[in-house]
Amino acid sequence: MASHFEDARYYMGRAVEHAKAGIKEEVEPLEDRVRELTGTEKEPEPGRLEKLQGDLKELEQRAEGEAREAVENARERVTAYREQRED
Repeated sequence: MASHFEDARYYMGRAVEHAKAGIKEEVEPLEDRVRELTGTEKEPEPGRLEKLQGDLKELEQRAEGEAREAVENARERVTAYREQRED
């Protein structure tokens, strides 16, 4: 009996997937027409390459900031050390 429920659940899932695809297919031309009339365009989804480039840019900026902080910190330490030696 349990296998019947598992089978039914599987086929219900497939039916939902097909219904969703069918609705999307039917509504797409209408959506395009509405967008054309209102003058709004679909935003393209960023591709994998664009996402990676964005991530790399963010990492580059963060690393640059951390490097600047490290240099500033080192300069302060050197200045403090030199002042301490002069006293």
